[in-house]
Amino acid sequence: MSGGVAVEAEDCGSGFFLGLPDDVLALISAGLRHGDLCALALCCRGLHAAIAASERVWLAQCRRLGPPPHLLSRWRMGVRSYRALCRFLAAVAPLLGIWVHQNPELGNVVCVIWGFLSIVGVRVIPQELGPLGLDAGPLLWAPVFEILADANGAPSRFFLHGRDCGFDCLYPGFVRSIESSCNVLFLEADARHIVSTFPSKQHLFPARSFPAISESKGPSLGRQYCRSYATVIYRSLAAPRASSLPFSRLPFRDGRRLLELVAARVRLKVPRDLASAPLFERSSFCDDASLLADRRLELLEMLKLNGGWINRDVAELALGLMEHQSAENINAIDDRPCPAAHQGRAFSSITGYLKQFMGRSSIPSASCSISRNGSSSGSSKNKHAQLQEFLRSGDLIGLSLRATHMRLTTYRAWPNMHDSRIALYKLPLQGPMAGREYAGLWGGTFGWPPGQPSEGKSEKALFFLLLSYEEVEGHLLLIGTKILEGTHYVLHPNGSAMFIAKMDEIGSEPFPWETSAESLQVEVKNSYSGEGIVSGYGFQYPGSKPGSLFVLQNGLLAFVWKESKSVLTLQRVDLQELLKKGERVPVLPPIANFAYLTKSYSNVFAGFPTNSGFIPHI
Repeated sequence: MSGGVAVEAEDCGSGFFLGLPDDVLALISAGLRHGDLCALALCCRGLHAAIAASERVWLAQCRRLGPPPHLLSRWRMGVRSYRALCRFLAAVAPLLGIWVHQNPELGNVVCVIWGFLSIVGVRVIPQELGPLGLDAGPLLWAPVFEILADANGAPSRFFLHGRDCGFDCLYPGFVRSIESSCNVLFLEADARHIVSTFPSKQHLFPARSFPAISESKGPSLGRQYCRSYATVIYRSLAAPRASSLPFSRLPFRDGRRLLELVAARVRLKVPRDLASAPLFERSSFCDDASLLADRRLELLEMLKLNGGWINRDVAELALGLMEHQSAENINAIDDRPCPAAHQGRAFSSITGYLKQFMGRSSIPSASCSISRNGSSSGSSKNKHAQLQEFLRSGDLIGLSLRATHMRLTTYRAWPNMHDSRIALYKLPLQGPMAGREYAGLWGGTFGWPPGQPSEGKSEKALFFLLLSYEEVEGHLLLIGTKILEGTHYVLHPNGSAMFIAKMDEIGSEPFPWETSAESLQVEVKNSYSGEGIVSGYGFQYPGSKPGSLFVLQNGLLAFVWKESKSVLTLQRVDLQELLKKGERVPVLPPIANFAYLTKSYSNVFAGFPTNSGFIPHI
């Protein structure tokens, strides 16, 4: 150690730390958060060098952040150091958890979990369970997106999953930002300027324009040219500079059209072997590390072939063609003879089609915008940016993810959402603690004994409920909010409070059954008075009737409606572990796969879509 550094170390009192063995220093630093560790490294150059160079110190920090500990050594092989790995883990950790959207009413639940040097967002499919329930599975799921770490540990790239023309596809994009307290995740388009030390772009590319080539050689060659054009641009960038005009200022219709256009241009067809490869570690009986590592390398190679950008001029041309074709389609529909008896129904179906294909704002209605605090406002055309203005704010257009924090109001733990942005909202999941032992995620079905099918049925609808505590007028309430319903047609609105139990009021009703499915005596540990939801869908504020919440043996909860004796039986679930043992199913087209915004009361996620241009409204 040089004399100058030694003096600095003595002056700041860090000589003791610098004299410790590396494993002891790692043990001590394991009690610090990574932010505190970085602050400690700023004390002097000696500490900075010691901490920065210590693999053991940063390995301990990686373990604190919660990824699979047995995979960390394999993950280290894909980054420059454990310090770089910790940078990635700390950046993406705020995205872990459960994200939702209010449409369709059966549930739009996306769980973000650890992948392999990545995080993966997967959707839980509304479904029914067999006689053995959650213990037998498998839980059906479909991939939504994944964020990858680069060699420096930056979470800069992501893939959106989608299905087009019967094939699984990946849509590369860029992670714009991830705030540490994020609660809204936006899928957007990003406009960026070229910042390069290379010659001007006029000398980088062929003189012939994309329109000339597409007209003379056909659309297939035009698309190939578009991709190669974007790849050359991407490789020649020193650092793309983000546009100052935010995507959120675009009207919903224009924003959705732009997203669909960019996704279609950057699409990568997934090879058969890659499509069947696991996205994350499955059950402990499967050794997936090698498969996951090979899949990651293939994804990185695919990124080299497609940078994820399209040229602004190409976007303008394609959007102009989309406008022209849409106008022709509308004229063709209007010119078609329509009997007077069916005019109303025809207009309704056309309106529905346009809402799905072109976006809701294409149908005349009062415009509505969302502010940063989540509130909506009335007609505000002057607040919207023109699509042409957004395109002109950058040279390149690509898909992007942006995770931000917004002031959201909630109703019984369910966020109040706005449907004019393609976004997912994070559920505030409470953890169990003393006096609030039942907080967390629970799953179950209706009927008793638990797991046994109802008369005439072989399966039962799976429900996921978020149990959270709330103090109202001095009383502690336990609220069971529905986030997933596995029926064929919705019976309860998304975000409904299936029951509310008064935790300071002991229940007076006895449990209606004496034995369980195994003919064992039912043991009731506690019971609480409450109210349960009643009636079917079609009401804005559901009614309620008296009932009781029972705490049974083996950690089960059962809410029983007093009059009907209907019972909802719940068990605490580890969603990540259920997904590891689950079964993957085909996904929706890419933009709808992120957040399905069309109102639906049936299970749209269980279908097998074959055309990305139109999503059937079941």
